[in-house]
Amino acid sequence: MWIEKCAEVEDAVGEVEVGFDFVKEGVLSEEELDALYADAIDKIEKLELRNMLRREEDKLSAIMKINSGAGGTESQDWASMLMRMYLRWCEKHGYKTAIQHMVDGDEAGIKSVTIGIEGDFAYGYLKSENGVHRLVRVSPYNAQGKRMTSFASVFVSPMVDDTIEIVLDPARISWDTFRSGGAGGQNVNKVESGVRVRYQYKDPYTGEEEEILVENTETRDQPKNRENALRNLKSILYNKELEHRREEQRKIEDSKKKIEWGSQIRSYVFDDRRVKDHRTNYQTSNVGAVMDGDIDDFIKAYLMEFSTDE
Repeated sequence: MWIEKCAEVEDAVGEVEVGFDFVKEGVLSEEELDALYADAIDKIEKLELRNMLRREEDKLSAIMKINSGAGGTESQDWASMLMRMYLRWCEKHGYKTAIQHMVDGDEAGIKSVTIGIEGDFAYGYLKSENGVHRLVRVSPYNAQGKRMTSFASVFVSPMVDDTIEIVLDPARISWDTFRSGGAGGQNVNKVESGVRVRYQYKDPYTGEEEEILVENTETRDQPKNRENALRNLKSILYNKELEHRREEQRKIEDSKKKIEWGSQIRSYVFDDRRVKDHRTNYQTSNVGAVMDGDIDDFIKAYLMEFSTDE
């Protein structure tokens, strides 16, 4: 991959160099030369960004979970807007997505959703989205037209594959089945195709225990949903191990840069036409484009600043 991409950059730079001579000879217009230059810059920047994804897990696919915060309908609507934003981003970049489990909101939006995102380096790019996303807008659900603040949390973990061995203790696993709700036809609601796996996890480093709960209603096939749920559980455990390794590597002076689950990372202020990332200070006024999945500049700013600290 690197040889191929480097060759593309060399070819693009070569075309620009030759283009200068063609412009002098009248064979190429200045506008066409500008287009060649822009293409070369784009290829160089993409290669530079990919170079930031050096960790072993960066190349993996990803599992994203979005949870609405306190605030009822307003925050549930915000969670659904974030889901749409990420699905649009995935579509633009050719990633395959699957809604693995979703809980609808009481009146609108969603309470939570788990999305499988398959494709090279999906986790490497989307790890920048871990944290709490804050929305400020005049709420359509508020009769007084007041400005409301809502929160939704995003958690991204690498999707483990067959090359990564995660050992599960069978004695700590328990299963439930349930009827899937929502869309899918009568068959989905009559058959207990939905699965819920509970895993009594004990941290090997601290000894602390917690219950990890994973639900999957992706298909009408219960065995397939069980397989998907186990894969998601392994991804969560793999991510916990990665977090421990990162924590060991961090120095005390890096604590201000540490990005942890629960930290507010970005604000989307609709009335002021501003989206700002609080970690990198990168911001844009093109709110509509961002909500349509144009978040590459936020991802790039994060990777350029924090990739060497991870």
